Amino acid sequence: MSEILFINGSPERQGNTAKLAAALLKGEKAETLNLTDYRINVYGQKLPGDQFDDVLAMMKKADVLIIGSPLYWHNICGSVRNLLDRFYGPVSPGELSGKKLWFIYQGAAPEQWMLEAGEYTMKRFAGLYGMDYMGMISTAEEARKYTIGGSMK
Repeated sequence: MSEILFINGSPERQGNTAKLAAALLKGEKAETLNLTDYRINVYGQKLPGDQFDDVLAMMKKADVLIIGSPLYWHNICGSVRNLLDRFYGPVSPGELSGKKLWFIYQGAAPEQWMLEAGEYTMKRFAGLYGMDYMGMISTAEEARKYTIGGSMK
């Protein structure tokens, strides 16, 4: 059985991002990591209490990663963007090879270019670190179409 990790970038633990993850998971067992519970310093900072290594260890343990972000200020939320930035240096290209990555990206009224920009970032992130990019989910209808393994129902 695959280990699944949902990384929730939203400050709302049970908000719309988490609801879309639940719709994609369809009852499959997954661990949730709420980024607001972790201190991840910005790229280049060397401050005590940083927990990036803890988050990275959880990501390395999982077979399937679901990264969820609300759409804030026309882009990926700060907590998710910060996590992605921190990969530079400590994580080698291809180091997460073989993992599957889903991206949940939702907002009140996103324009198409905003969705495309977010998906572009996540595709590049997945490719750089060797993950299989499974796709972006931005609506409940999309979430219902897929199984966590990646195929359409």
